Amino acid sequence: VQLQASGGGLVQAGGSLRLSCAASGSRFPLSVMGWYRQPPGKQRELVANIKRGSITNYADSVKGRFAISTDNAKNTVYLQMNSLKPEDTAVYYCYVYLDPAGLENFWGQGTQVTVSS
Repeated sequence: VQLQASGGGLVQAGGSLRLSCAASGSRFPLSVMGWYRQPPGKQRELVANIKRGSITNYADSVKGRFAISTDNAKNTVYLQMNSLKPEDTAVYYCYVYLDPAGLENFWGQGTQVTVSS
């Protein structure tokens, strides 16, 4: 399974960005799709995911500002990021699980999001 992420960039605080991640090469439905991020000098953290196409989960720090969605026909996951803050600055990684436990997992290459104050 290959993942191609896009949509990162530089934005001022309060602005918006939309990340996209297209998955290809899977013969089976994707169980979980989501995003992690890794801020400078910090560990990777979960941002949001969506299970079985409808059950969403968000980190507390992004609730009410970010929205995850999927286009199942295109095997694509999106992350709409609004009201961005400098602390949202990170490399964002998309991922997919082929099974609910994540035993088979695949990751995108990462896309940089920089929020200036």
